[in-house]
Amino acid sequence: MSREAPTSPAERLAALRDAMREHDIDAWWLPSSDPHNSEYLPEHWAGRAWLSGFDGSVGTLVVTRHAAGVWVDSRYWVQAEEQLAGSGIELMKLHPGQGDAPMQWLAENLESGATLGFDANVVTLASARRLEEALSPAGIRLRGDLDLLDSIWPDRPSLPKAPLYAHDSTYLDESRAERLARVREAMAEHEADWHPISTLDDIAWLTQLRGDDVDFNPVFLAHLLIGRETATLFVAPGKLDDTLRESLAGDGIQVAPYADWASRLAELPETSRVLVDPARLTLGTRQALPDGATLVEAFQPSTLAKGRKSDSDLEHVRHAMEEDGAALCEFFAWLEDALARGETVTELTVDDKLTAARAARPGFVSRSFSTIAAFNANGALPHYHATPEAHATIEGNGLLLIDSGGQYPGGTTDITRVVPVGEIDAAHRDDYTLVLKGTIALSRAHFPRGIPSAQLDAIARAPLWTSGRDYGHGTGHGVGYFLNVHEGPQVIAWHAPVAAHTAMQPGMITSIEPGVYRPGKWGIRIENLVANRPAAESEFGDFLRFETLTLCPIDTRCIEPSLLDASEIDWLDAYHAEVRERLAPKLEGDALAWLEKRTQPLARG
Repeated sequence: MSREAPTSPAERLAALRDAMREHDIDAWWLPSSDPHNSEYLPEHWAGRAWLSGFDGSVGTLVVTRHAAGVWVDSRYWVQAEEQLAGSGIELMKLHPGQGDAPMQWLAENLESGATLGFDANVVTLASARRLEEALSPAGIRLRGDLDLLDSIWPDRPSLPKAPLYAHDSTYLDESRAERLARVREAMAEHEADWHPISTLDDIAWLTQLRGDDVDFNPVFLAHLLIGRETATLFVAPGKLDDTLRESLAGDGIQVAPYADWASRLAELPETSRVLVDPARLTLGTRQALPDGATLVEAFQPSTLAKGRKSDSDLEHVRHAMEEDGAALCEFFAWLEDALARGETVTELTVDDKLTAARAARPGFVSRSFSTIAAFNANGALPHYHATPEAHATIEGNGLLLIDSGGQYPGGTTDITRVVPVGEIDAAHRDDYTLVLKGTIALSRAHFPRGIPSAQLDAIARAPLWTSGRDYGHGTGHGVGYFLNVHEGPQVIAWHAPVAAHTAMQPGMITSIEPGVYRPGKWGIRIENLVANRPAAESEFGDFLRFETLTLCPIDTRCIEPSLLDASEIDWLDAYHAEVRERLAPKLEGDALAWLEKRTQPLARG
């Protein structure tokens, strides 16, 4: 007898608890994850959003027989509070450095002998170990052999079936075989026979294939098993045409069904030495390996190699930035004119018009994430997303924050700009200028090669800290090369773990995006992408500097010039001069006039 699909979060929560009782499970752990540890999830694995109603990109749902909560950081507090209302699920606020808070909550709220259930296929090996460390002393057992969502989600979306395509060789300066050889060199250093990879951007980078299985990121669902002599790509049947299959075979890559991943791992010799990254492989993958296999644990070598863009890559990125910058000029010229004419413009209109401007540029593939167009109070929500049911009209006075990006075969873009609407006051300008000072401070920094990326965070925050201001998110994330808009291994955030693999290396592309958020009033964030480039060499070692890649005017109408010193104004004027020089040849008419107007030198007080 089929059961009816629960339609509300409260009904879904009740259905989950029924399933928990059927299997004698006292609590259920549901992270925002899939078998590939992805940030953006195919709908099939968006169970936390389906069950709770909270659709932010990050959050952990924990359900017991009598309580439930979603743990999220400050970027999502307002959104989660609104979306969880009436669901029976409580907002649990995460603060920096409290990533294990839901585990601690379970240890305090479950009795000894209780069982915590989860799907081992969507929980990383590292996370499963932390759960064990947190809960085992409290006498709580772990069970990872069930996916309870299957039993309560009858219309659960199927896995995506979009075909794959090759990354245009015009944008590549090394072969697939060369990339595989680099991984095998790392395997040899660890004396490993096999190396399983599940992270989708690493697989796309290694195979030089792209797909459309995940919104905004040109990746595809797959696993990859690399041996000393062979490699096998596990992908759903029908996603590869004969030409791609032959191309892969020419580089020694066999193709097997996606569903065969676990069974194929189980067939590896018992004596195998397997290189694994516990933070990037699931517990389910570990459990599929032979019991006798020796795990060699190390950071996934392809992740660091992928993060270090070559000089050729960076040249393509510069061209992509020019096309993206030209699109932004077209958009902002339209926006100012539309507002001046009194045309109705909403946050949804902003997204539509900006996407259309990008789509008109050569090579544009898609947005790189869901556009954030946030007016006034909505800007105080760092991950705000306008919907047809809830959005603002751009009218009156205030600040409009726009965070957007595009995917091009030659690079991935991510930019945030804030523009004035109507009249703004001294408080707006004060916040804006201090955020700009943070952006400039980090953009100008020189630093030792190999410094842990987290240690650069304070440079951007210092101008804000002097006046008692701060922001709840990190200052910067890595960015892919026609891949994920968020990638590792580097992250600029004071609370991020310091590890050898987070060291700043030449070629890495990172965002710089300090901000200030005043709930109920406005939000300000100024974001550019930068690349690590060689700087001075001396007896003290090698140093790096940032090359600013993003090309778009920073609105000087929001600046209080008296808060900038001469060197900061010089940086801004030089940046605007470069933006004007590189974008002007790609523009004409109103867009060119807008560029000329918005890149004039800042009047000094």
